[in-house]
Amino acid sequence: MKREQSENPGRGLPLDERITGALVGAAVGDALGGPVEGYSPEQIVERHGGRVHGVVGPWNGAGWRTARPIAPYHKGDGHVTDDTLMTHALVRVYATVRDHLDAYAVAGHLVPDLMTNPRWIPELEAEALPLQRIFLAEKWLVARLHYGHVDPREAGTGNIVNCGAAMYMAPVGLVNAAHPAAAYAEALDVAGAHQSSYGREAAGVLAAAVAAACAPGATADSVVAVCLSLAKDGTREAIEKVCEVAARYTDFESALGPLREAVTPYDTVGPDYRSPSLGARRPSRLHAIEELPVALGMLVVAGGDFRHAVLGAVNYGRDCDSIATMAGAVAGALGSPVPEDWSKTVAEASRLDLWEPASALTAVTREIFARDVDRRRAHERAFAELGGPGCSD
Repeated sequence: MKREQSENPGRGLPLDERITGALVGAAVGDALGGPVEGYSPEQIVERHGGRVHGVVGPWNGAGWRTARPIAPYHKGDGHVTDDTLMTHALVRVYATVRDHLDAYAVAGHLVPDLMTNPRWIPELEAEALPLQRIFLAEKWLVARLHYGHVDPREAGTGNIVNCGAAMYMAPVGLVNAAHPAAAYAEALDVAGAHQSSYGREAAGVLAAAVAAACAPGATADSVVAVCLSLAKDGTREAIEKVCEVAARYTDFESALGPLREAVTPYDTVGPDYRSPSLGARRPSRLHAIEELPVALGMLVVAGGDFRHAVLGAVNYGRDCDSIATMAGAVAGALGSPVPEDWSKTVAEASRLDLWEPASALTAVTREIFARDVDRRRAHERAFAELGGPGCSD
């Protein structure tokens, strides 16, 4: 499949459409990637008789309830996973606080929401606490913050280093639309409650990517350039190497192997995704999570086109629901249209209103921007009184 869209499909799109595209796009990518998560591109082809080109059913068909290693989750048929559940939970925190967030907001609002408010969980086909669905790396939030009373800014230390925080950081980028440095800083603070090392770094860079994608005139290449200007250590090197390779391709089919080869030196999980190496997911300045560089690489291959980027992420396999979530968020923020048949199917199958969180976050983002302007003006006045620029001689 080759890209057809222009490098800048969303020029001139207003804020609300970019936020909607990013959040709906992330959920759609998540749902498409869920049923093939954990498998290789070759296994995906064998199971589906070719590449995945849309919503597909569970890997084990009707036997999903008992099939290992993913039972009892109904992954497939348009069901979103924990990536989307956590993203929507973070949006709810913004809707409550109505200002920038930090690690204390995670402790004070996100964790209680996960623990106490039952919600429809598509993969469980039941009302349940989000805590009963989220993965161990996210349950860490509850163990450390609610039961351990750890300083929220340091609670992520000791957790497995993975994409757990990065996968739901798109709202931070959207609240800081067109200001990637601010998104990066805020996400690092928020993610400190959840992750450390390159897992926390990836959260900051993903938020920056989404913020950069919201800038008028942004392209896939400009987003990557912003990420490289902010990213540190192994995360920066992985993004640079993967995107250098991605620039040689215009269809995801031919890019699947080369992108995996490019990210391999930085990925600690190893070749067998379901049996990580002994050094996997430990803190390091030399390594990176696999998901973010590959998501950005697929964005480059696709030239910013949503459908192409997400399908590339899905067919990559491994942790492809999170890769497609990230690719979908950035492509959606760029303004590339999310296919209506996909979003409608995912919303109906998941029994979720995918547009309501976007509407809520748009309102909050406008409020926060107005507050930021007031704060900036107050700082300017104070600085002028101190003899800074603008003061009278």
